[in-house]
This record gives sequence, C-alpha cells and structure tokens, in this order.
Amino acid sequence: MSNTPMAPSPLTRAVLEIDEYASGLGWDRPARLFALVDTARLRTQEPGLASQLGLDASQEDTGLTPIEQEELPEGKPLDEFLGTIAWPDAVAGCALTVERMMLPPSAETSVPEGLSEGKLAKWVAEHPDRQEVRMTVAVLRDGARESALRLREKDSATEVLTGSDLVPGLADALAATFAE
Repeated sequence: MSNTPMAPSPLTRAVLEIDEYASGLGWDRPARLFALVDTARLRTQEPGLASQLGLDASQEDTGLTPIEQEELPEGKPLDEFLGTIAWPDAVAGCALTVERMMLPPSAETSVPEGLSEGKLAKWVAEHPDRQEVRMTVAVLRDGARESALRLREKDSATEVLTGSDLVPGLADALAATFAE
C-alpha cells in the first residue's frame, strides 16, 4: 500500500490506504471491516504482529494501521451486523469499505413512493443515471471521521473524493460500535 498519497491526518491516510487496498482487489466485492490500531502501540505491544504486517521501526509512529477482520456474514443486513460488534480497548477506531449504487440528487425526485427495500434497490439498479461507488468510512473512538468515495467509472486514485461527512449514516453506525 505504498502508493497512498500524503494526507493531512493519520485517519485520512488510513482511509486512503484501505481504499487503495480495496481498489487492488477489484470491484464487485463484499464489504470489508477493519480495526484501526495505533501503529506505535502495535509495534510496542505486539511486535510479532507488527513484523507480520511489515511495520518496521523506520516507519512513522503517528499513524494508524488498518487490520482487516474476518469476512462479514453473508445474508445478514449490514446494520444488524454492526450492532453486534464490540471492540477491545486496543482498537482506536474502525473502518468499513462497501460498494453501493447511488443516484445523483436530480434523480431523487423521481423515486416512486411506497417501494419495498428490494424493489427500491431494483429501481436504482435499473436507473440510467445510477453510479457504482465504493465507500470507505472510518471513525475513531474520539469521534473523528473520514470517508473516501471512488466511482467505478472514474476508478483512479486521483479521482477519490475524501471528506469527514460524505457518508454520515454509515459513520454513525460505525461510531455506535464503540458505544458503551
């Protein structure tokens, strides 16, 4: 993940690193969940794991290291799955990358009313203005948030949009995994 561009914060760098990793796997992939751990703490407390992850002493100590978790269970809605997660104290934050279809704001006025979730998904998938997007959203225990969005039609690291409030609903769901 050495092509990750410089970013202003460790959280932004982690989100871009995860986006780059997911990009390397290609499209049409299931959601992926990551724990975010303090790199310096990881090196000190888990030197074997740090070595496995390629974190040597020459790298900066101010970053966050994403650690991919087991695959998410198939068939279980994402919000239900996230409601079952509890992180140990060593985890500073978490991130999720997920692919979805989205419509431009101009299409929202033409959405038929009263559609079930399944019929709405089908309607969006068939809409001529739909866009496939990969969203990577991360949150820290302290409330910090960051997101990266990559459109399938503009699948390039230079076209990734970042911001702290791009996917607020997903960020809220991830933040809830740290609620006591």
